[in-house]
Amino acid sequence: MVAAHTGAVNGAVPGAGDGIQCGVPSRTVRRATRAPVTMTIHRLLSPRDFRRVPWRNGAGHTSEIAAGPDAEAFAWRVSIAEIERDGPFSDWPGVDRTLVLLDGRGVVLAQDDVEVAMLAQHEPYRFAGDRACSCRLVRGPARAFNLMVRRTRARGDVVVVEGAAAIAGPFRHGVCYAAQGASECLLPGHAPIGVAPGHALVVDAGERIASMHVNPIDAGAVAIVAAVVAGE
Repeated sequence: MVAAHTGAVNGAVPGAGDGIQCGVPSRTVRRATRAPVTMTIHRLLSPRDFRRVPWRNGAGHTSEIAAGPDAEAFAWRVSIAEIERDGPFSDWPGVDRTLVLLDGRGVVLAQDDVEVAMLAQHEPYRFAGDRACSCRLVRGPARAFNLMVRRTRARGDVVVVEGAAAIAGPFRHGVCYAAQGASECLLPGHAPIGVAPGHALVVDAGERIASMHVNPIDAGAVAIVAAVVAGE
């Protein structure tokens, strides 16, 4: 189950066909069966559908796009972090994080009071939430795409798609965020799905493993895809 906020919902409806037993008693008519179709659900979300919540330490805000199995006890979560000033990040023991800078002049991350990275735009940076982490802004506020997974319950990856089409996956839960310009996503069994700038496509593949083909369609378009696998 995925806690994705209000948006258009689409899915393939499972179907099966059965033959009919008929004829004289001495004659056996074999039932014709069709393999069940596994449902894949997707939701298109606009920025107004995202849930804006404060950081756990009160030092900033995040706009939550989706989480599973629910927002309060998540195994994974995708959000947009709004970094408004220098200071500490919230502590997240047992959580692996991936940040991708969306805008701003830059963010310097420090762990255990040692500067370890300068976040560059559209370049994923992975780190463990167990260690004390803080940030220093480079000339003004910034926003960052943020994937969080509890390592005992799920694992995830982030793919940045720009310039040329790419395949993102495998995943059970996927989120494609149109960071710049519009992109198009292709899912098995579905017509192409357009994702407008600043909007997100949330995909739940149920018990199966899926992938999505992502194609930037505007000049300079950038899409960021979070792919989550394993149990919840």
